[in-house]
Amino acid sequence: MNVASVVQILASAAWLVFIGAIVLVVLRASRRQSVGGATTLLIVMGALSIILSSLSAGLVFINPEERGVVISAVAPKGYREEALQPGLRWIVPFFESVVRYPISRQTYTMSIALAEGQVRGDDSIAARTADGQEVLVDASVIYAVDPDKVVQVHIEWQNRYANDLVRPLARGVIRDAISQFGVEEVYSSQRTQLAAQIRADMSERLAANGLQLVEFVLRNITFSPEYAASVEQKQIAEQQAQQARFVVEQRRQEAEQARQVAQGRADAAVIEAQGAAQARIIEAEAEAEALRKIAEALQNNPDLLSYQYINKLAPGIQVMLVPNNAPYLLPLPTLQPTAPAPTAAEPSQPAPQP
Repeated sequence: MNVASVVQILASAAWLVFIGAIVLVVLRASRRQSVGGATTLLIVMGALSIILSSLSAGLVFINPEERGVVISAVAPKGYREEALQPGLRWIVPFFESVVRYPISRQTYTMSIALAEGQVRGDDSIAARTADGQEVLVDASVIYAVDPDKVVQVHIEWQNRYANDLVRPLARGVIRDAISQFGVEEVYSSQRTQLAAQIRADMSERLAANGLQLVEFVLRNITFSPEYAASVEQKQIAEQQAQQARFVVEQRRQEAEQARQVAQGRADAAVIEAQGAAQARIIEAEAEAEALRKIAEALQNNPDLLSYQYINKLAPGIQVMLVPNNAPYLLPLPTLQPTAPAPTAAEPSQPAPQP
């Protein structure tokens, strides 16, 4: 509660007491009683009521979110050229009055939804694009009265600026801006640029009328049912094409993966074959070297083969019988009989000549 309100309350209370004093004087006078004290009270309360009422009429408290336009019967133009700033201010009682204007932010919404905007029902903005398509636009304008131009707003618009300025100006600017873009640009690639252009145009035109544009919100863009259906079909076709490209890419990757696996297997087979061949070469060289050494051993000792054969038959065999008409598998060593020693009864005979 500010000082101006307190003074107004005191003035009201003083007038009530003054009226009570009048009633008291009348009652005492009707009963032929003394009215001296009541008359004094009546005069004092009357003077106090007038003083407090004058103070109440002259004191004005302006809130921080307000500015006051003074309508004056004593000013040459009928109003003060400067608006009252926040705080406790003084005006000429009974000759001046104050019209308050908010300078805080205000929002004006135009929406297709029934209960969202300032106007009940469908209040969206119908506009046509550069290629002739009709669109419905939902938008919000956040604005404020310029504190330095409150007097201008009062003179030109009074309290009608929301409905008579902001609303028609916003709708006109939006229609003009949309007419410069194609329908696909409106809802996709150029939507940000569209909103920026609307914001710039609206800010300039509101400023010329004493208002400040805080923000413009392009809430929604709705298309005709026919165009919405065509857009949906186009999006479905694009999604299907994208899916087809994805499948093709997936098949290509699978084929590449299979090719790499086959290549890996082929490389492994080649490496394995090369290893086997190398091992075979080493084995053959080893066998050849072994045979060479065996051949050298046999050349130096021919009976070594017979010995190895006999030794491999069985270690316990003492006698081996073969058919008389079968040849020996291996040549036997030549047996040279030893001549018996001569006896005393029989002289030795020379050995027969072959």
